[in-house]
Amino acid sequence: MIKKDTQALSTIKAQIFSLKGKSCEFCINRGRKKFDTFTAVIDNAYPSVFTILYNEKIQTFSYFDVLCGTVKINAESE
Repeated sequence: MIKKDTQALSTIKAQIFSLKGKSCEFCINRGRKKFDTFTAVIDNAYPSVFTILYNEKIQTFSYFDVLCGTVKINAESE
């Protein structure tokens, strides 16, 4: 699980860059007590956002979403 701390934005970026191409479990807070939990592949990582491939669709999230807790990522152990 990617953990958050006060100066973690660069740490989060590095962890997501290392997970590029791997399957991870995502828990997304969509608001109003709606949560989506699914397994997807981290498709690409850019300087301010990263993309995931889920059901043949690409979704984009920022690293700040992970820092705030809106997006939670659990790397699956192989």
